[in-house]
Amino acid sequence: MNKVVVDPVTRIEGHLRIEAETDGSGIITRASSSGTMLRGIEVIMQDRDPRDAWAFTQRICGVCTSSHSIAAVRAVEDALQYPIPENARIIRNLINGAQYVHDHVVHFYHLHALDWVDVVSALKADPTVTAEAQKCISPNRTENISAAYFSEVQTKLKNFVESGQLGIFKNGYWGHPEYKLPPEINLLAFAHYLEALGWQRSIARLHAVFGGRNPHPNFVVGGVPCAISNEEGDTRIDGEGLSLVGELIREVQTFIDQVYLPDTLAIARFYPEWFKKGEGVGNFLTFGDFPLTTPSAGDHLLDTDNLLIPRGIILDRDLTTIHPLDLNDPEQIQELVSHSWYDYSVGKDTPLHPYDGETNPNYTGPQPPFDYLDVDGSYSWIKSPRWRGKAMEVGPLSHVLMLFATGHEATQELVNSSLRDLKLPLNALYSTMGRTAARTLEAKIIADEMYGWYDQLNDNIQSGDLRVHNDEFFDPATWPAQARGAGFLEAPRGALGHWIVIEDGKTANYQAVVPTTWNAGPRTTDAAGNEITGPYDAALAGHSLHDPNQPLEILRTIHSFDPCLGCAVHLVGPDGDELIQVKVQ
Repeated sequence: MNKVVVDPVTRIEGHLRIEAETDGSGIITRASSSGTMLRGIEVIMQDRDPRDAWAFTQRICGVCTSSHSIAAVRAVEDALQYPIPENARIIRNLINGAQYVHDHVVHFYHLHALDWVDVVSALKADPTVTAEAQKCISPNRTENISAAYFSEVQTKLKNFVESGQLGIFKNGYWGHPEYKLPPEINLLAFAHYLEALGWQRSIARLHAVFGGRNPHPNFVVGGVPCAISNEEGDTRIDGEGLSLVGELIREVQTFIDQVYLPDTLAIARFYPEWFKKGEGVGNFLTFGDFPLTTPSAGDHLLDTDNLLIPRGIILDRDLTTIHPLDLNDPEQIQELVSHSWYDYSVGKDTPLHPYDGETNPNYTGPQPPFDYLDVDGSYSWIKSPRWRGKAMEVGPLSHVLMLFATGHEATQELVNSSLRDLKLPLNALYSTMGRTAARTLEAKIIADEMYGWYDQLNDNIQSGDLRVHNDEFFDPATWPAQARGAGFLEAPRGALGHWIVIEDGKTANYQAVVPTTWNAGPRTTDAAGNEITGPYDAALAGHSLHDPNQPLEILRTIHSFDPCLGCAVHLVGPDGDELIQVKVQ
């Protein structure tokens, strides 16, 4: 047995380590993913005002800057049975939708594309051929399509390389034989890499319109904090601001239709074998999101029965049966720490529902520097969530499969047409490249829905409905002595849940179960003694490494999940000594 270690996995949010065991042929027989930093936001939340939860938990991540906030305000609203106005529901959908398309484009071009695109190879490209390829791949595109444009991009790349300062391109496995794109397509992808940098800066403005800023826009329990006015100049959400939102959504749709979707399909054609590699556990979970309607004409509770992305469970690839999901059922959602650096007061091997969850750090791993972790003991700062004891994959593939299985016509048409274009069956989605393609398809689905939400908001305003916040339960004096709630969100990376227990107006317990916890959690053992492997580890098993010193294959599959590990909250030295402590009043 040989071991291949990737630490850190780069081009992700946070710190992730992969230890892969290979046989004599270089095939991975067992993989172990380890989150190598402590999040600890749950500890910070103790005894705080629940109305502030969104601001603290938002800092869990620097990439999905709005996701935790929406989950947090929904948790408090669920606990207090606190309805929000219609406009607030729509604006939250628009903010979350903008987060999706921004996140998916950034993932494809700036985090994942370099696993498939040999940037240095683009120096050998003929810009004229690249321009012809662009016209073939995206015939409706009218800008940035000339040979002169691609020649200019190639010159920029040449200057990077000749200066010896490749920056973020410096440590790629350039020249690796697993790169299969011709130089002209590599140049095309590099040009769109640069375009996407400017595009993402533009789409972030939608968050600034509704939330005042990006990253980390503002939120409030009971609605949204942005006032609406029919008078120009009174607030940011006036005719001018709404017009800008419409322009941004159209810009999103154009980029996805003319650049992102065609590029994904073009690159996928060169890697058909990756539609047969990298399947995870075969089980898929969605909490559901993007509420489409509200139950009544007045103030509205969140309608979980009518979500764009439905809530449910898919087991063993069976798309004909959707199993129900209850976030409050202690037998359904549970977290285990049997192989994590945490302790539970009820015993390390006892699973806990998030309402009863505990965050008691106890690092028992080796002191750095070290060669390997004890992957048969505790080896990660990530807990292991399970649904009825089963490991579940979450993320865009889960979203697309759930939409497809429940009869969403636009999804079915898009999936079927894309698979016909690639000459692939539906089961090709259960793969590394399928996961990547699903993220692209989802971006188009969400972008197209956003314009409908935008029209709804405009119609409400034109009819005189300007309400964005409900003050009724904002005062803690109106709250019950004890309450608990589950806030959910389908973040760009998958199912996100926040569970809060409120006692006497303060947060008594808070637990966040994030998408990467579902996908990257350590292995567990069921009651019968069977090993339950998480999606990352399951997806890596069976991979053949061309060169263990350049494990490009590992990066392709791990990046297809788009890992996002929570930001660290403290620093320790090589001896485990605390270096700094920050006290937040």
